[in-house]
Amino acid sequence: MTIRTRVAPSPTGDPHVGTAYIALFNRAFARSQGGQFILRIEDTDLSRGSKESEQIIFDSLRWLGLDWDEGPDVGGAYGSYRQSERKPIYAEHAAQLVKSGNAFTCFCTRERLDEVRKAQRAAGETTRYDGECLSLGEEEVASRIAQGEAHVVRMKVPRAGTCKFKDILRGEIEIPWQQVDMQVLMKTDGMPTYHLAVVVDDHLMEISHVLRGEEWINSVPKHQLLYEYFGWDMPVHCHLPLLRNPDKSKLSKRKNPTSINYYRDAGFLPEALVNYLGLMGWSMPDDQEIFSPQEMIAAFDLERISLGAPVFDMEKLRWLSGQYMRSLSVDRFMDTIHNWKINREHLARIVPLIQERTETLAELIPQVDYLLGDRISLSPADFEHKQLDQEQLVQILQFLLWDFENKANFVAAELLETCNAWADRLELKIRDLLFPLFLAISGRAVSLPLFDSMVILGSDLTRMRMRDAINVLGGVSKKKLKRLEKEYSAFQTDDD
Repeated sequence: MTIRTRVAPSPTGDPHVGTAYIALFNRAFARSQGGQFILRIEDTDLSRGSKESEQIIFDSLRWLGLDWDEGPDVGGAYGSYRQSERKPIYAEHAAQLVKSGNAFTCFCTRERLDEVRKAQRAAGETTRYDGECLSLGEEEVASRIAQGEAHVVRMKVPRAGTCKFKDILRGEIEIPWQQVDMQVLMKTDGMPTYHLAVVVDDHLMEISHVLRGEEWINSVPKHQLLYEYFGWDMPVHCHLPLLRNPDKSKLSKRKNPTSINYYRDAGFLPEALVNYLGLMGWSMPDDQEIFSPQEMIAAFDLERISLGAPVFDMEKLRWLSGQYMRSLSVDRFMDTIHNWKINREHLARIVPLIQERTETLAELIPQVDYLLGDRISLSPADFEHKQLDQEQLVQILQFLLWDFENKANFVAAELLETCNAWADRLELKIRDLLFPLFLAISGRAVSLPLFDSMVILGSDLTRMRMRDAINVLGGVSKKKLKRLEKEYSAFQTDDD
């Protein structure tokens, strides 16, 4: 059997280190067995995906050296490798399931489904579809579709018994069918959900092994059912342990930088980051800590993956990056600095901000230090303000951060517009609203033009500095976070 693995990110948001982690292990396993590693873009959510985000995925994985054998940009015998370009394939398979009686057309509105779930929660039951449309006859279904009534296609799920399946790392797993919902397979817009698309694509692309995060374990019963309904063999499954914060919570951007591009922009070496991800739940036979992707491939064995929660430790990553940095020759070190930020292309973005403000070249570095490296560390005392208390400063930074998280690329005029809008909502003078943002970004109350600086830094570094400033101000507890989320939503509703 030819080993074929894949990684299938969605082109939404920042490229996550978790995607790189899954890609690394899939690539290492496939290459260790002389097989193929495939990149597939899961872009069925047309409202959130973009070609720009797709390209960022390509660029970030290639920066890490994690190339692929087949994919949207390199082609292959099993394309297309974008789900948005495979819509007729999914429609055909969904129709096949309906015809065989293993799926059905559902006309339930969102309002009705919300009421059903509300009642189930009140009764202490698992929220799930109640089967309202299961018994509809073919004529009624055809008539309602002909009248243009919105509908989805749902899969049928056994009402009793237990689903049993095997995982390479975890052995046999059992999940009662009562815990499995009648999953929507085709949405009202005619696009498939993840669950139908992933099964159809994995089969047609002849994926032999599915290595993915453990958060997908509860989805296996639905996928196993679909394989059975289609009469296909299911790939071997291996659910990798999730990356964790030091407190053992799931790795999230609220506690750790999660974007691959953050680590690139912050000056970590790609070799170090890949090496570090390779240590997440896996080890070399001789416990060697520093190794290349080629060495990992040569020694790779799925049975060496540990189920212990791997902690993403920034200090360990910094140490590892330092080991790689010190191993460089002088010429390679200089090339690395040049390719990072000390090059004409990057400096050309900074020079327009400083040329009119500079009298001697010695003044350059103090002006741009926060644009070329880390900004200075901050303390609560730095944020003392005549008009704003600590709670207000946190509120400003958190509200702006949530808005900035929706912007993949920064444009100075748009950032200014966002800040002006929040100054109006919070009834603040714009200079007061910008005070904590200046500090968060540059480490000083006055700096080079703020929004131009944010554009140069990029969204990842900017948002990380804002999160750091919030932590300096005491952070946001779960209770405070819920209150801020409620206030933030109220402002959004008022704007509508």
